[in-house]
Amino acid sequence: MTMFLEKIEKTNDIKGIGAENYNALAEEIRQFLIQSISVTGGHLGSNLGAVELTMALHLFLNLPDDKIIWDVGHQSYTHKILTGRRDGFVNLRKYGGISGFPKRKESDCDCFDTGHSSTSISAGLGMVKARDLAGGKNTIVSVIGDGSLTGGMAYEALNNASRLETNFIIILNDNNMSISENVGGVSKYLNNIRTADMYLDLKEGVYNSLHGMSKYGDKVVTKIRRAKSSFKHLVVPGMFFEDMGITYLGPVDGHDIPAMLRVLKEARKVRGAVLVHVITEKGKGYGPAERHPARFHGAEPFDIETGIPSAPRTKANYTDIFSTVMCKLGQRDEKVVAITAAMPDGTGLKRFRNMYPDRFFDVGIAEEHAVTFAAGLAAGGLKPIVAIYSSFLQRAYDQILHDVCIQNLPVVFAIDRAGLVGSDGETHQGIFDLSFLSSIPNMHIMAPKNKWELSDMIKFALSFEAPMAIRYPRGEAFDGLKDYREPVVYGKSECIYREKEIVLFAVGSMVKVALEVRRQLVERGCSCSLINARFVKPIDEEAVKEACREHKLLVTMEENVASGGFGEKVRAYVDTLHTDTKVLCISIPDEYVEHGNVELLKREVGIDAESIVERIVDSMGKDEKFDMED
Repeated sequence: MTMFLEKIEKTNDIKGIGAENYNALAEEIRQFLIQSISVTGGHLGSNLGAVELTMALHLFLNLPDDKIIWDVGHQSYTHKILTGRRDGFVNLRKYGGISGFPKRKESDCDCFDTGHSSTSISAGLGMVKARDLAGGKNTIVSVIGDGSLTGGMAYEALNNASRLETNFIIILNDNNMSISENVGGVSKYLNNIRTADMYLDLKEGVYNSLHGMSKYGDKVVTKIRRAKSSFKHLVVPGMFFEDMGITYLGPVDGHDIPAMLRVLKEARKVRGAVLVHVITEKGKGYGPAERHPARFHGAEPFDIETGIPSAPRTKANYTDIFSTVMCKLGQRDEKVVAITAAMPDGTGLKRFRNMYPDRFFDVGIAEEHAVTFAAGLAAGGLKPIVAIYSSFLQRAYDQILHDVCIQNLPVVFAIDRAGLVGSDGETHQGIFDLSFLSSIPNMHIMAPKNKWELSDMIKFALSFEAPMAIRYPRGEAFDGLKDYREPVVYGKSECIYREKEIVLFAVGSMVKVALEVRRQLVERGCSCSLINARFVKPIDEEAVKEACREHKLLVTMEENVASGGFGEKVRAYVDTLHTDTKVLCISIPDEYVEHGNVELLKREVGIDAESIVERIVDSMGKDEKFDMED
């Protein structure tokens, strides 16, 4: 029964709910989220923990004039509900449905698109400056989690925010940090004193007056600040922020709406950047999510009573294969070390961490640091493997280029979630890695066709004395072509079928698709070869040259954008051969791909088997060189 939730039809409707009913509304929102996400899947734990926090912000602010920037944005479901999008949760993260992240095109209350971590303070600061230059008076709030605060970009933004002379509220949503003994009554007392109008006006007035005293003023101000700082260090838990020049308020119970409203009102009085430290419980209100917050960070559809996935996996995925291989390699070679950026579970390194804790490094949400740290490990004689999702690795492009590849250091990049990943949408599709990595000298790139080849490639990469990237997709590992397991040789492809007329050069996950493409072409009377490219950089030029001698049409297939991808490289090389062989590049268009089921998205962008076959047949029909009866 949703007595109060049904009253929320549009933005600011929550302000018509009486304070005595806030807890009831929060409970209704939680039950709605649990019911909804159990069917569609989505980010459950983070949203359950941020219900009251979001309600307080919507009660306090006047949206859309005021702005909320959600860091990452996977905790924005309650925000979507309170801005009239509850009915859209039926199609949450489905193609054409609402996104699991803030989207400006969805609502004027979503003021900034997010999806990656540690960005909200920078974006919020930009909006504050834009407001000030326009003479505006609206309130800007950036919400960032304690995990996101491990990202260096957040501190770069805090450093700049410390110089603000107008209001900017930063909410630190902390669902993990422990709080020391001195945060009770003394902290609340100091917060009230330091943000009271009289205190703020007195402090500003005293400082301005003393600065005006030509001989002793500045020295007196410095001594006052030093004395104040020494006292605060004893009793105020947020001195790190205070020392940067950012007012610290809290900690406050993020599930206590009246307390949240009080501290937000105080925060708005601050002339400058103010950080409100909010304590919340991830997964609050749902036992399985409280006990297993990592499992319910990004949940598949599940049984509400048990929390168990509705359709549990029966086959190993590529992450599982990587996990097993890493444990075996760690056992064989004590120089093997593993690095991840806050994703030990997602990247499959949890087992390695448990077995070899001294050789496992979780650097937090800091991909740039992860890569340069790995470079240092390699320079020190170790064998580092950096496991990062494709979408997040692009954040460390400069470090890959400058710190790893210029020095030609043997760092292995295990790139998970490469290609289309589905429901998380534009910010998470791993469709750019082949392009941005291929542009870097000394970088080498492989992609496995199946689970056995992933194992072989990791072992090969560890023995290779230069930077090496291995990219593999999300989902079940392909277990076909088991008998095709030629040893991995640097820069060499693998021939699966050798015939005439058409040759398919498929990269990684597209080998499975190429098998179906070939089957359909054979049914149409076409003769078709299939080559497993294996290496994207360098391409197997000898195999391409030979293919051009024996085939009329060469088709490249990759789960990557066209620009800078495998197909571009092959086409450029074929142009140097002055051959009559035509090249058809199958890839993802150079555009962002929205959220949706992966198989549906493949059809939409034209890299499914049926679409590829039609393009091949169309290409053959338009060129007089091809003769289906030949």
